[in-house]
Amino acid sequence: MNDMTPLVQAHCIPRKGHEHRLSEARIRELMPQIQGWELAENGHVLSKTFTFPDYYHTISFVNALAHIANREDHHPDLSVHYGRCVVHFSTHDVGGLSENDFICAAKADRLSE
Repeated sequence: MNDMTPLVQAHCIPRKGHEHRLSEARIRELMPQIQGWELAENGHVLSKTFTFPDYYHTISFVNALAHIANREDHHPDLSVHYGRCVVHFSTHDVGGLSENDFICAAKADRLSE
């Protein structure tokens, strides 16, 4: 990813192997670009809870996020509830976080706006 390209406009590319896992320094650089996201599981997962007024809006978000995940070929773990959805991004093939996780987190934020 070009550092000048906003995360929300970037696209995921296949990443396999530990050499694609982001360093702690790079993660710190990218975190301010995805408001409200937290590091979970010892810094190996991006996590955010999105809240909605009802189940219909929650499922609409989930369906739209599924469409984006399919297009980017980078899929989150989701926990879906009546008025909220917990989203976790991680790149299992690199054993932690990759730029793909930050790209998709930014796209999820754009959906919820």
